[in-house]
Amino acid sequence: MRRWLFSIVVPIAALSAIGGAHVSQPAARFQIIEATIPDIQDALRRGDVTSRDLVDMYLARIEKYEPLLNAVIAINPRARSEAETLDAERAKGFVRGPLHGVPIAIKDNINTTGMPTTAGALAFEGYTPPYDATLVTHLHLAGAIIIAKTVLTEFANFMSFNMPANYSAVGGYGLNPYDPRPDPRAGSNDGRPALGTGGSSSGIGTAANLWVANVGTETNGSILSPAVQNMLVGIKPTVGLISRYGILPLTADQDTAGPMARTVTDAAILLGAMTGPDPRDSPIGTHACGVIGDYTSFLRRAGLRGARIGIPRANYYNPVVGPDGVTRGGLNAAQQAVMNEAIQILRQEGAILVDPADIPSIVDGAPANNLLLFPSCTARAANCSLVSYYGFKRDFAAYLASLGPTAPVRSLTEHRQFNIANASRNSMRYGQERLDLADQMDLVADRARYEADLAKNIFLTSTHGMGEVMQRNNLDALVIPGSSGAGLAALPGHPTVVVPFGQIPNAPTNPPFPPGFDARPAPYGVSFTSMPCTEGRLIEMAYAFEQATKRRVPPSSAP
Repeated sequence: MRRWLFSIVVPIAALSAIGGAHVSQPAARFQIIEATIPDIQDALRRGDVTSRDLVDMYLARIEKYEPLLNAVIAINPRARSEAETLDAERAKGFVRGPLHGVPIAIKDNINTTGMPTTAGALAFEGYTPPYDATLVTHLHLAGAIIIAKTVLTEFANFMSFNMPANYSAVGGYGLNPYDPRPDPRAGSNDGRPALGTGGSSSGIGTAANLWVANVGTETNGSILSPAVQNMLVGIKPTVGLISRYGILPLTADQDTAGPMARTVTDAAILLGAMTGPDPRDSPIGTHACGVIGDYTSFLRRAGLRGARIGIPRANYYNPVVGPDGVTRGGLNAAQQAVMNEAIQILRQEGAILVDPADIPSIVDGAPANNLLLFPSCTARAANCSLVSYYGFKRDFAAYLASLGPTAPVRSLTEHRQFNIANASRNSMRYGQERLDLADQMDLVADRARYEADLAKNIFLTSTHGMGEVMQRNNLDALVIPGSSGAGLAALPGHPTVVVPFGQIPNAPTNPPFPPGFDARPAPYGVSFTSMPCTEGRLIEMAYAFEQATKRRVPPSSAP
């Protein structure tokens, strides 16, 4: 059966301006839809396509589908010339590696000297930084072509508490290719998507085959969530495995870049190309992992055989009553059915399941030792974590200093003042409460509170959390539904790999969609998470699960 990318046909102008008219005749034999990095390298070796052809083909798709999806915040004006240079190298027998001549995209909070880096903020609109992020340098050395910058949630969702995912003042609203319609409900009909895109990184363009793969960043769920929502593989690495120098931060305690792709193989290839520290990296939050430049050796079909996997039922699968008497968490019936099937497949593939393997800090009856009772603050208060606010104040200042005199603002205070002065231009359409709270932090007077909150975060999520249950049961990984365990791994800087697996109804209840809207299903995924520096083992298990299931499907006209 032929699969179409969208049910809505977008009128397309002549492609000459964007390069479609220049695609060579051999390229017509190459099918770009769902093409993987190995597929592309095979076609390049055979001469079926050139890197210049690939750029033109992807630019044509961007032109065609961008009006529907709004996946792109900037296009690389040098993409064709870079492709031609890489084609010339290949013709001379020099191939840098598996990314040689492959078009990818990166999030628009990662410094690039060839395109603006805005983080979606109006104050940074059109701003080109004076240096490339270290991971961008690594990608260039690997031969990747950065064809575009992706939309994102402004400042990696550190503007307000109410900002829709993949919205920014510069980029507007990104839409999900699995249902590329805006939300019709009163109160939500401001342009935001009917089917969530996840955030703050974007998987829209990778899901829609506008490029091969993309690089996101995560502080707490911003790779895993959009990977789930766009039926992608996402790898949120150990904090410190990939250099963070040149990335507009949220907090160094948790920040990391990571790959998003349509297959575990592609994600593993992209991860290997990005790894490696920079002496200018902040030591904060860094786990000292050895550099592995090639993760493809972990692509083992038998990777689940004998793997000890824990199922943390409390909160992540089943509702749990906290020490305060409040019931939290659990899955709905559709989510539970997907995860029941996933667990059965893990058994069939030879995994040894420890079920339940509850997180000790989730079921601890002492309020001071219960993770569910220590959220991130929404105001300056007790019994919540101020880590992200303190970290942002500290690390945003360091980032601005790295830009030198070209920095568009000189401080967080000045940035907030710019937003207030430009409110009529939608500089802060949903407010800036997070920035306000961060700017209240005194980096000297509040340091003791920050250190205490950070220590408690790590204790609840790692020491008395996943670390305790994994050591007690000698586990290789925990398997968690969707991206619901993102915070459990993110706060202590641990890695997670999510794999596409199923679809569930997109059926909001407060309020529901209007009659006749016919919402399409939402993608759903399965997460494998473990202790620091275990990316290789996680990739083994994720790859085996992917190969046993192969549930990734492209956006289709079918509901």
